[in-house]
Amino acid sequence: MRRVAITVNGTRREAEVEPRELLVYFLREHLGLTGTNVGCDTTTCGACTVLLDGKSVKACTLLAVQADEREVTTIEGLATNGEFHPLQRAFHEHHGLQCGYCTPGMIMAALSLLKENDELTEDEIRAGLEGNMCRCTGYQNIVKAIQSAAGEMLPAGA
Repeated sequence: MRRVAITVNGTRREAEVEPRELLVYFLREHLGLTGTNVGCDTTTCGACTVLLDGKSVKACTLLAVQADEREVTTIEGLATNGEFHPLQRAFHEHHGLQCGYCTPGMIMAALSLLKENDELTEDEIRAGLEGNMCRCTGYQNIVKAIQSAAGEMLPAGA
């Protein structure tokens, strides 16, 4: 066992973990943050995407010990005082989700993409989401949602 201290959604969390425990299971089983989904365990689907120090990563292939003394943001950490984050709101308003399984990972990947780029074309958004799969929506509404949220987020420098 190894002791880790990971700041998750702004709160420092400490726990004993097996050195081989994946971050996705640490988040789900130790912390009860079930918005980070387990899909493929191979980084193909992106359902487990979280932010590590502000950049999107696949939590199914990252060990919890690799996140020691680092910051992790999950979908649960985006809303503020009960108000959806602009991306969450845009996904809802533009019907960028159906079953919702991929949605948390898609939103986290989109957030990282928007933080790294000032302006994005539709093609750039699609390329930026290549590592996240959705089997329900066909991506059109996901792209619309991200474009809408970008319009709200970028002027404020979010």
